[in-house]
Order: sequence, then C-alpha cells, then structure tokens
Amino acid sequence: MTDQIVSDDLFRPPLIAHVIFHFGVGGLENGLVNLINHIPENRYRHVIICLKGFSEFHKRLQRNDVEIIALNKREGNDFSIYKKLYRLFKQLNPDIVHTRNLAAMEAQVIAAIAGVKVRIHGEHGRDIFDLEGKNRKYNLLRKLIRPFVHHFIAVSKDLEQWLINTVKVSPARVHQIYNGVEHLRFRPDNTLPVEALPAGFLDDNPFVVGGVGRMAEVKDFPSLVKAFLLLHKQLSVTDRPLKLIIVGDGVARQQCEAMLHASGVEQFAWLPGEREDVPQLMHLMDLFVLPSLAEGVSNTILEAMASSLPVVATRVGGNSELVLIGKTGSLVTPGEPAELAQAINSYYQNNVLARVYGQRAREIIEQQFSMYSMTSGYLAVYDEALGYHAAQTETGIIN
Repeated sequence: MTDQIVSDDLFRPPLIAHVIFHFGVGGLENGLVNLINHIPENRYRHVIICLKGFSEFHKRLQRNDVEIIALNKREGNDFSIYKKLYRLFKQLNPDIVHTRNLAAMEAQVIAAIAGVKVRIHGEHGRDIFDLEGKNRKYNLLRKLIRPFVHHFIAVSKDLEQWLINTVKVSPARVHQIYNGVEHLRFRPDNTLPVEALPAGFLDDNPFVVGGVGRMAEVKDFPSLVKAFLLLHKQLSVTDRPLKLIIVGDGVARQQCEAMLHASGVEQFAWLPGEREDVPQLMHLMDLFVLPSLAEGVSNTILEAMASSLPVVATRVGGNSELVLIGKTGSLVTPGEPAELAQAINSYYQNNVLARVYGQRAREIIEQQFSMYSMTSGYLAVYDEALGYHAAQTETGIIN
C-alpha cells in the first residue's frame, strides 16, 4: 500500500499555486480562468489563493479539482496574512507559486522563505493609483522583491519594456505573453437575447455603441457617457437612433446612470450590470468602445474583435498593440470626451467602414490571439522554470 501511494504521488502533475488579491470579475481573473481551463489536466494541477476572497465568477472554472482558498485579508496592513501564507505554502508544497500584480507580489518573499523552488510573477496592468507605473514607492517595493522572482510574465509589450527599463528586470527573465480569447464563443451569429432587452430598445435599427468591463475609476466609463451625450445632441429626430450599452458594475455605474438621467436620455441607454451573456450582448453592438485611463492587454477588446466589432480605445498601455489604426479601429486621447465622440461619429456615419474593420479584427484574433497560443506560452515558461531550477540552491534568490 505504501509503495502504491509513493508511486501515485510521483506521477501527479506539478502543482501551481496562483496567488491573486481577489477572485472577482476582471481581466486578470478572466485570464486566469481561461488559462486553467485550457491547460491539460495531465500537465499541471492548480490551487487559487485569494488574499481577500472570491465571488461567483469562480464558477467559470471548468475543472472540478481546483481548490480556491480565501485568506480574508483585513483592510490596511494585515501582517497576519504573511503567517497564513507561510503555513499554506508549507502545507500545499506547490512546485510553482505564480503571483499577479503588485497587490499579491509580497507573497513571493513568503514563498521563498517557505522553500518554494520556482516563483513566477505576472504584470497584467495598472490601476488608478499609478496609471503610468512611475510611483517611486511601489517601484521600490517591486525592486526589493525582484530578487525573489525567477521569471516575470507581462501581458503586453508595453508592460514588458516597463519591467525591463523601470523595474530593472533582466530581459532574459521577462516573458511577454498576450491574453488569448475564446474566438468560437464570441463568433458572430444572429442570436439576440431579446427577452433580456428593454422593450423597444432595438426599434428603428439603432446604431449601438457598446462597452464592457469593470466600472472602476481606471476604466473611465463616464467619459464614454459624456461622448455619447455630446454626439446625441448633434442628431436630429430623423437621424438613425444612437443607443448605448455598458455591461458591467462598479463605483462608476451610478454616476453614469445619473448623467444619463440628468440629460433626459436614459431611454437611449442600457446599463444592465454584470451579465453572463456577454458574447450575445456584443452581437447587439455596432461599435465597441473602451475609454480606459490605463490598460495591460484588454480581454474585452479581444472579445470585441472576436465578435467582428470595430474598436475605439484610448491610447494607453497595450491598446495600441491590439487596435490597428485605419485597419481595425481608432485610438484616442484618454479623458477627452469630445475626441472620443468624434471617433464614434466616424463609424456612425460610415456603416461600411465599421463592417470592414470588424471583419478584419476577427481575422486578426483567429491568427494571433488564440487560446492555444496563450496556453502554449505559459506552459513553456512553467516547463522551463521547473527544468532549469530543479538543481538550484535552497534559497533560490536571483541576483
């Protein structure tokens, strides 16, 4: 019996402990779910450690062998979290610890102390408190933790260069891997969730401008509402109706609803909150808009492109790596509603342009941003890390 247990244990796939701040709706979390769903079960096992907690979003995981652990971190400096992490790493004995973004990066130090041999950190984008990644305090913290990390993963070339030039990570330790998108799930079709729509919302064949994402400050959806209101004022009663859909929830949702109500146009807009039928809702749209103040690589842009939609996005982060000006969409200055309204109007006035750009965007997704490409990229890093570091010293600290 003992020999059988040892034998079974030897053939168990390596365990990856993914450490994130909170497992809710978001691009980082969406990318993690997609990655776990597409890594073959015989290659790696997974556990997700949430410093805070998790939401119903975890139900998108298709594997039933993934444990999700919430450490329920208190607000502010909760030093007890380090002891919890240490005990958990010793208990789980993961082969790899993979942290994501600054909020979880300190777990790298705890993982090193606990003897985890392979440690990987991913950068997925910036938040409102440090839009350009120039905060000296945060970058000093990254530099202090940098020696404990074996490999860094950046989801955009913009973040890759920032890690190398600002955080001073050796280029040999940085891997740039784009997010993948389930292009079959977002394939355009004629399925419309008519029962879920407000009555008469699609009457008179409106031009529908859409946005999807967390309605957090960094996404700046109020700028999209302002642009919509500016453009709406220019239209006459005989023009094609202009409608707005913003799918998502967060602190800015109430503000956006109040702006629409104050202008008396709430009947031309629909803000349904978080939804499970995003692929179907994207099929209602004629144009996708992302007004973010900062981005890594946007999953929603990729999903919109997979849905054959032209994209108007702000000129930040990895957006310029996805949206090709004059081919698949337009880029505008962040926080400039008038410029955003002008860009939206160019597609409103030219349906052929919108359709051609959308078709080209779909082709690019199929060629360059498949889930297979993303999964292969991560597997290559995991495999290389385990093979190379098998003979490392106990500390494993990198100079």
